[in-house]
Amino acid sequence: MIEVSKAKGSYIYDNNNKKYLDFVAGVSACSVGHCNEEVINAIKAQSEKYMHVMVYGEFVTKPSLELAKLLAKNLPKSLNCTYFTNSGTEALEGSMKLARRFTGRKKIIAAKNAYHGSTMGALTLMGLEERKKPFEPLIPEVEFINYNSIDDIDKIDNQTSCVVLETIQGSAGFIIPQSGYLNTIKKKCEDVGALLILDEIQTGIGRTGKLFGFENFNCVPDIIVYGKGLGGGIPIGAFTSSKNLMDSLHKNPILGHITTFGGNPVITAAALQTLKIVLSSKLSEKTREKEILIRKKLNHKLIREIRGVGLMLCLIMRDIEIANSLVLEAKNRGLILFWLLIEKKAVRITPPLTISEKEIDDGCNIILNILDSIEQRC
Repeated sequence: MIEVSKAKGSYIYDNNNKKYLDFVAGVSACSVGHCNEEVINAIKAQSEKYMHVMVYGEFVTKPSLELAKLLAKNLPKSLNCTYFTNSGTEALEGSMKLARRFTGRKKIIAAKNAYHGSTMGALTLMGLEERKKPFEPLIPEVEFINYNSIDDIDKIDNQTSCVVLETIQGSAGFIIPQSGYLNTIKKKCEDVGALLILDEIQTGIGRTGKLFGFENFNCVPDIIVYGKGLGGGIPIGAFTSSKNLMDSLHKNPILGHITTFGGNPVITAAALQTLKIVLSSKLSEKTREKEILIRKKLNHKLIREIRGVGLMLCLIMRDIEIANSLVLEAKNRGLILFWLLIEKKAVRITPPLTISEKEIDDGCNIILNILDSIEQRC
């Protein structure tokens, strides 16, 4: 167990001032590095003006407004209206409500081996029965399809309110959608009047070489859900759709989705600055260059494959024991790695987008040295 004393850039420090190179970024949350000076200054400046003032959007706060505008400017025209929440999971819950409210339907389609969060609605969409069963009964009228398969596409019918998919399946092992898959699902949704919701909580805000993951696959969903990297280390979530869709939450009932701290001005000031950094520094584009460096460097017999895109990568090891040994030994040697929830042979590599080539090289050398040691013991 590491007791943290401070964190800066790509490093976390413990109470003994030992530094750990962070190849996880708080599970993709610290997109512009730990304690980014520009983000800190934005938080300080906003905190000196006002923090929490009112709920439900009765008052307009400049950071929230400017963040919504900047997101709309950098998204497809149909994704122009954003609702801010406190986390990605809360945003997912809001998007499910929006889909049911807009379509007037109840049925929801999700993917097997999905992970969208642990609240009741998000948990219902999870494909792991052993994690769901202790909390049942969950939300009714949810059915499952196999990700990357169109064999059960007919489950999407005129009773379906929405299909909820991760743009890239995360906990299942960073599984990329096959060519045309997302567009096939989108076309089926259009044919039956359902909505496509893409979970961009892990893929969003520059991590995959584009600002949002769906841009890699030329498929524009009806609703996107995101969080994590948007806050630059501060908790935030959001779901974005068209104004036409979002307006359905305004009435019958009034205030159909409400939150006390969603869109908090201090939080959105941090997010606004984070987004500005990602855009102005072209961090999205640079992730693909860094991906190539990692793939080239991490060539080892014990690594079966490297999955993912950009700086959303995972190593698929030869077996679970090797994955566990790598993560645990890396911590001893000053490198932070982590597991995935569902794919047990996977080791996560999702560093800050700002990580340098030298830091990548240093971290990869630690991984290779550990794997050499494991190989000698086998």
